[in-house]
Amino acid sequence: MSKGAAPITSVLVANRGEIACRVFTTCRAMGIATVAVYSDPDADAPHVRQADSAVRLPGATSAETYLRGDLVIAAAQAAGADAIHPGYGFLSENAEFAQAVIDAGLTWIGPPPSSIVAMGSKINAKEAMAKAGVPVLTDLEPSTVTEDDLPLLIKASAGGGGRGMRVVRTLAELDDEVAAARREAESAFGDPTVFCEPYIERGHHIEVQVMADMHGHVWAVGERECSIQRRHQKVIEEAPAPLVEKIGDAMRSKLYDAARTAVSSIGYEGAGTVEFLADHQGKFFFLETNTRLQVEHPVTELTAGTDLVAWQLRVAMGEPLDPSLLEPVEGSTATGHAIEVRLYAEDPANDWQPQSGTLSQIDLPADVRFGPLDRPGIRVDSGVADGSEISTYYDPMLAKVISWAPDRPRAAAMLARALADATIHGLITNRDMLVNTFRDKQFLTGDTDTAYLDTVGLDTLSAPLADPAEVRAGAVAAALAQSAANRIAATVDGSLPSGWRNLPSGYQTKSYRPVVTAGDDGDDEIAVRYRFARDGVTVELPDDDGLTVGAVAPDSVTLTSGGVTRRYSVTVDGDKVYVDRPGAAVSLRRMPRYIDPASVERPGSLLAPMPGSVIRVAVQQGDRVTAGQPLLWLEAMKMEHTISAPVDGVVAVLGVEEGRQLAVGDVLAVIESDDLESAETENRPPTSTH
Repeated sequence: MSKGAAPITSVLVANRGEIACRVFTTCRAMGIATVAVYSDPDADAPHVRQADSAVRLPGATSAETYLRGDLVIAAAQAAGADAIHPGYGFLSENAEFAQAVIDAGLTWIGPPPSSIVAMGSKINAKEAMAKAGVPVLTDLEPSTVTEDDLPLLIKASAGGGGRGMRVVRTLAELDDEVAAARREAESAFGDPTVFCEPYIERGHHIEVQVMADMHGHVWAVGERECSIQRRHQKVIEEAPAPLVEKIGDAMRSKLYDAARTAVSSIGYEGAGTVEFLADHQGKFFFLETNTRLQVEHPVTELTAGTDLVAWQLRVAMGEPLDPSLLEPVEGSTATGHAIEVRLYAEDPANDWQPQSGTLSQIDLPADVRFGPLDRPGIRVDSGVADGSEISTYYDPMLAKVISWAPDRPRAAAMLARALADATIHGLITNRDMLVNTFRDKQFLTGDTDTAYLDTVGLDTLSAPLADPAEVRAGAVAAALAQSAANRIAATVDGSLPSGWRNLPSGYQTKSYRPVVTAGDDGDDEIAVRYRFARDGVTVELPDDDGLTVGAVAPDSVTLTSGGVTRRYSVTVDGDKVYVDRPGAAVSLRRMPRYIDPASVERPGSLLAPMPGSVIRVAVQQGDRVTAGQPLLWLEAMKMEHTISAPVDGVVAVLGVEEGRQLAVGDVLAVIESDDLESAETENRPPTSTH
């Protein structure tokens, strides 16, 4: 930004996915033209299709594309854009890029480079906030840490989003975790600087949304609570904050004063977020200031009744924040309750393993997309569509789903229903975990600190929504729908029922296995035996659920059990079958009638649990290893994952080397177990930890 800023007529968004689509939506509403940039994997992404024009950034990785500030500025100039919006992540908190945008004669839709410098280094930011009188947690230099300092948290100085963050509980693991954090920070932000601070086991992550103009006005637009996190990355965010609602306006007032002090002290302009860590009594400490729009900004927009992106654009054009609007926007005048979830392509039951591949179908029930709600409802902000490729190069977030209602219980119920009713085919997601969370008694009390997932238990929260009876019903629906499809495709006597005989005959059989986690189908094969007769369809299952069959079509089947009739939608994608009904979804794999011996892996094979690249190998062929010993490290979706030995044994085969690009299922190594029986059971994806 700059004093006396000119009107903005065309905006390039230096980002991808849903945030690019979000900014484009507001630009269109304001009559502003839009320009997208895209990497090769994103060539057909929704944000590219939504923009008025688009410019290719050659390459695939972030370093080759979205982190190349020179290419982004050149793209803006080539497309005739007069302003750049950075979104979040990538270059959004890079002061050098902000200055380069300004030097190129373009409008920077963000805070001044000096403010980014002041807050861009979390170490320097803490020092500045301490001088300004804002409570802070003490920084620790990794080389000076002692046993008395544990547990502690390693953090990247130059960025957030969970990258470069590690919890350390013993001195023995400190050096390795610092090294891993530095590698991750370098990969994500181009800066390996890390620091340590005391780790508060059961804190509340509270943040205040601020907006400041070029004329000295600062709004504290509202607070949010983002305590439910995995790998230090937010999963659920809500406004207002349950902790602040419990403590009262006295805490809210102190938070807002601290937030305004933080940004006013550095001459801030635009949207920003001041983050705090609070205890159960409401005592809070400054964590950092994010000098950009946050992923979770929609919950503030819905409760405050404002468009934060529009205000970013208006401030960038020199418009003052109206002081008369200050009170209506702030604090307890916020209306209702909003909750946001981040729907990820990841497997919570398998150590949050990120997923990649084709999202064959996605349909999220929504009252509005990217915009305001004028009544209780569901908003969806998403940058994917049917057929989107979820790449290993970027974050695996599929969408943000946000509910707004008069109160928190209703907002949670609405969000749980919307997610449970969603159609998501092609990839495993955290959908079931999110629904279980919103129906959890502890969540509904509002007592959700940063230890919530560990307290309730991930095994409980990640349990499938579909119970065994529902899975069996899904298998019946899949078998009958497949039978109907076969008849339609038949070239001879296609009008006859499947398996028709002019005399009584035996049952036909189709077998399925439920897809439980990534790379791991359920152990129990479901054999569905069915027969078409004059009086209808008869079904036999190993566990008799008393199912009776109604209408049967290639894409839908009606079943009745216990007097309750339900209609199941059936979608076939290769050997996968997806069966959906309101409130439940079942994913199945069709079992072949005959198994190709060549497809059976050697016992003891460790298979790649996700696509990625090998960044480090710690063993050699012939080495003896013990269960849990790290063997190698993968980098996928900007995160580092450790692959460990599943059993005691010897590395009989080492199939990878540093730099190797992997696909899911590639053989990493073969461990000949000391226990032959154990080796027979270890032909599965290995243990992967972050």
